[in-house]
Amino acid sequence: MELIGHVFADGPWHGGYGPPFPFFLIPLFWLVVIGGIATAVILSRRKHMRTAGARAGERVLAERFAQGEIDATEYRRMLAELRERT
Repeated sequence: MELIGHVFADGPWHGGYGPPFPFFLIPLFWLVVIGGIATAVILSRRKHMRTAGARAGERVLAERFAQGEIDATEYRRMLAELRERT
């Protein structure tokens, strides 16, 4: 009975240290976290840059339509073509 009480008091390792912890996992964890954040930022910026060009083209097209350089059917055709490319 005393052996059981001793195991419960000190835990199964009897020194209180426990199993060895692989300390290389801590920097590896932070490397994965920082890499994930960097990847998310880069992909978000690429998507923003891709859509910014299309919006600039639509803005120029809208200005040409507003100034009367192109008619409504040509505007719709060119707008559809711009949106098809993105």
